[in-house]
Amino acid sequence: MRLSNKYIIVGLVMVTFLSACSVGKKYSRADLNVPQNYRDTIAVTADTVMLPWRTFFKDPILVGLIDKALKGNNEVSVALKTMQQLDLTYQQARLNLLPTFDFSLGANRTWLSKNSLNGSISDQFLGSNFLDDYSATLRLGWEADIWGKTKMMKEGALANYFAQKENIAALKTRIIVQVAQAYYNLITLDEQLKIAERNIQLGDSTLRILHLQYNSGQITSLAVDQAEAQKKTAELLVPLALQNIAVTENALSILCGAYPDRIERAGNFAAASPEEVFPMGVPAMLLSRRPDVKAAEYAVVSANSRTGLAKAAMYPAISLSSSVGANSFKFNTWFDLPGSLVKNLGVNLVQPIFQKKALQTAYEVAIIEQEKAAVQFRQSVLTAVGEVSNALATAKYSDSRIALVEQKNASLMKAKSDALLLYKSGVANYLEVITAQNNALQNELEAINIKREKLNAIVDLYRALGGGVE
Repeated sequence: MRLSNKYIIVGLVMVTFLSACSVGKKYSRADLNVPQNYRDTIAVTADTVMLPWRTFFKDPILVGLIDKALKGNNEVSVALKTMQQLDLTYQQARLNLLPTFDFSLGANRTWLSKNSLNGSISDQFLGSNFLDDYSATLRLGWEADIWGKTKMMKEGALANYFAQKENIAALKTRIIVQVAQAYYNLITLDEQLKIAERNIQLGDSTLRILHLQYNSGQITSLAVDQAEAQKKTAELLVPLALQNIAVTENALSILCGAYPDRIERAGNFAAASPEEVFPMGVPAMLLSRRPDVKAAEYAVVSANSRTGLAKAAMYPAISLSSSVGANSFKFNTWFDLPGSLVKNLGVNLVQPIFQKKALQTAYEVAIIEQEKAAVQFRQSVLTAVGEVSNALATAKYSDSRIALVEQKNASLMKAKSDALLLYKSGVANYLEVITAQNNALQNELEAINIKREKLNAIVDLYRALGGGVE
């Protein structure tokens, strides 16, 4: 008995020593060769912290819509539920070092065959053709964490948790951008509607003049028909704008977690423009700012843990088990201690030998999955730098386009006014008037679209640099 206890103690010491071993590799970020600067530059502040969205967006109506979307959007709700699941998974992983402990209580009766040995013995000694068994057992089991599996499980679960946290931040950032751009699109449609209504009024005025001249025989019906067609061009914009407004309002309402309804908005672009202030930085800062990039790196950390676990599965596992309880074939002596006392203590070693190469295949697949996650992480960095460069270029050249289109608009508005005056004086013909009006209409619409592109580019740049969800 003393010898047995000695071996058990030695075994426990060996288990404790082996528990310090680990087969998994510690994660280290690969060299991403991030460039020193973006392709384009922009005037920025020296602050290295992104503005919160409540500060970046100055329009109170837009701020209210974004707040409503972040609270009511169903995608965010589902993502938060997923995060709760991952939190539970991590809490469970933390408990893997603890032993298992359970209690069982049972009673069963077995009717034995009279022709069996047990049946004949039972009938001879107990005077019955059945055998009772009453048991109550406390069991304790513990698997030694020889290869650091618990640590790897905790690292993987924690990485998944933080990845989901960053995914939620990325989702919220995307929703902020979608709400803002839908809001700017509504203002664009409102401006297009105003332009169309102004041109319809101008077309009515031109038609009245042409009808008077036609009735007096100064022009043919061709001039009236051309003016009617020009007016219809402006009138066609009205139902199209109203249709797009309804569709955009419906989409924005659903984005905010509500049923389709009318959306209140600012009266012009100037009132809705966001803050054009961005932090100074270099592409490498995207690794700490962009939630999608951070989530991609956490995915690599999680894959690294799974690779370690797959490798550990090929190594031996050592477990300890013990139990204590009461067992009797008679109910009245069930808890007659110490006579009914039963005890057990065991040490188990399990070494996989032949598993049809399943464990080796699982390990090789885990390595490939880790390599895929690393490539996806590098791609996320490339995409992030590219998105910043694209947004910088769009914002930069939108200013030039706006300046040019405003200059063009001034010339066309003057040409439109001059053409009408010259026509009334008999110097210009009706085609020149219609052409001038059409050119001015198209240029006004183009100017509105460029202004919308500029606002969208500012919002895209804000998102591409990391956003400010909090």
